[in-house]
Amino acid sequence: MTRYTVFGNPIAHSLSPLIHQQFAQQSQHNNVEYGRSLTSVGRFRRAVSEFFRAGGNGANVTLPFKVEAFKLANQVTERARNAGAVNTLIPTVNGGLLGDNTDGQGLVNDLKRLGISVSGKRLLLLGAGGAARGILLPLLQQQPSALSLWNRRSERAQALLLAQQKQLPSVLTRVLQIADLSHPNMPPFDLIINATSASISGNALPLVADLLHSETIGYDLMYSRAATAFQQQLTELAGVVSFDGLGMLIEQAALSYAAWNSAVVPDTHELHKSLRSQL
Repeated sequence: MTRYTVFGNPIAHSLSPLIHQQFAQQSQHNNVEYGRSLTSVGRFRRAVSEFFRAGGNGANVTLPFKVEAFKLANQVTERARNAGAVNTLIPTVNGGLLGDNTDGQGLVNDLKRLGISVSGKRLLLLGAGGAARGILLPLLQQQPSALSLWNRRSERAQALLLAQQKQLPSVLTRVLQIADLSHPNMPPFDLIINATSASISGNALPLVADLLHSETIGYDLMYSRAATAFQQQLTELAGVVSFDGLGMLIEQAALSYAAWNSAVVPDTHELHKSLRSQL
């Protein structure tokens, strides 16, 4: 039996088991089990250790444990080091754990699937927490013309941007204050990505219609059966096209599955069509 799991809190809602079972069938991998592991902050390290000591073959990590997983891993990939967070744990031959972060590349892959180009575009990223850390550098590597970062605590956004900008100094970047978002001289953005928890809390973000033009696209890292709160807000402001993060979930999972199995990335085409109906 090949055993995987996802650690999180809460975790009952996770679609990861369904996604990875589809990848196992596609790859003709038999006797694959993918579970959900609910744990607490104080017990996370012990829970991970127990899972792998019992023969676990790989694990995903979701909120609120990605930074803790980064600290736990014996080794980390470059993209995990840049993010300071881990969403994929891979057992090594010497009994250790390799930490990876597939979130950023998963987002980039989904944007490409949707036909959304980041290159040469004005990009606004909302949030500076763990979700934003995982995607910022991969977005910068797509060479937008400019990337603006906003967070309710601007000092947190500044620290994140300074750390990541060293990796790719050629892209024009700036931290926005809340007053900047409604400033009359602020030009509109081509792509707005929400990496805050606003769609979970239901709180509106400080966006105004002048930040959008007719071709602006919105992308929310959160997903739900109906439009997320962020998507609804963009619709009310300017009626622009937006997408939720279900596609990113699928794409980052495919990269995790490939890492565990030293294999090619599973094809995600059919899953994008079928998973939406199962929300």
